[in-house]
Amino acid sequence: MDTVARIPNNSPISCIHTFRSQSPHFPTSSAAIRVGRGSWTPIRASTAEREEVLLAPPRKEDQQLKNGIAEFYDESSSLWENIWGDHMHHGFYDPDSTVSVSDHRAAQIRMIEESLRFASVSEERAKWPKRIVDVGCGIGGSSRYLAEKFGASSVGITLSPVQARRANALAAAQGLTHKVSFQVGDALEQPFPDGKFDLVWSMESGEHMPDKTKFVGELARVAAPGGTIIIVTWCHRDLGPDEQSLQPWEQDLLKKICDAYYLPAWCSAADYVKLLQSLSLQDIKSEDWSSFVAPFWPAVIRSALTWKGLTSLLSSGQKTIKGALAMPLMIEGYKKGLIKFAIITCRKPE
Repeated sequence: MDTVARIPNNSPISCIHTFRSQSPHFPTSSAAIRVGRGSWTPIRASTAEREEVLLAPPRKEDQQLKNGIAEFYDESSSLWENIWGDHMHHGFYDPDSTVSVSDHRAAQIRMIEESLRFASVSEERAKWPKRIVDVGCGIGGSSRYLAEKFGASSVGITLSPVQARRANALAAAQGLTHKVSFQVGDALEQPFPDGKFDLVWSMESGEHMPDKTKFVGELARVAAPGGTIIIVTWCHRDLGPDEQSLQPWEQDLLKKICDAYYLPAWCSAADYVKLLQSLSLQDIKSEDWSSFVAPFWPAVIRSALTWKGLTSLLSSGQKTIKGALAMPLMIEGYKKGLIKFAIITCRKPE
């Protein structure tokens, strides 16, 4: 028999019902919601009654997803690095600009700097972060950049053993092994003690998380008092006040993208804000940066159609090819206002 917990309608977790109804293709695994201060209980919000939650989620689907993500990046990371460099994320561009690969690499650094600026990370040396975690670190581009910028120590985690090895190799080649390190780790069960990091950095990894609530909870857990949390991620659009879910065509498009990129259900930036509010985090703010990343996907497609891009793609594996073929779907989602590129930041109370 299922175990049911009841939570008042005015509880901050009521947003989870909204999240699930927005994403009906979400796997059957449950979310983990904070129930009572300092505790976490895995639950699933009922679609019939907002007060009802179901405990004890299955884990098989989550493990299959993790395996798929790891294998996808094991295959594709060398292709990405070969063409785009060691920053495995969007660039920040002037809207409606036409860019080349060299422009893109500069724009990736700009994305990091703009994210720090939006989060109000201080430029005063005395207030720089000293300990940084890069959650979903890719091959470590952000970690190395941030460690050098702030003179900080940084550790990155990824599900991909190939990425972790390459990230450590690049750190060694750049003489940064005393500052940065990388390991295989799960963002939903981070191998770090509470309150360890002054800056918690998640650049385009949240979209891979099957349990958004547990993901946000882990970011908050490892943040030090007064620490900054930065989440940059793909989202779907916010729902209107009279909407209970996305339109059927929107759900269908997102499902095709999920199948190609090993993504679970999407959520909105508003959902992230509600989750952060439920944890009593401070200075929460978000912004839609879709127009600033719009030139990215056409640039990726152009690079894939070069001789270097085609030969690298064909040798990279079926998962990578499947992802490449889905790139026009991302562009379609952007143009139709369904897919949003969002930044969400906050601070942990002192």
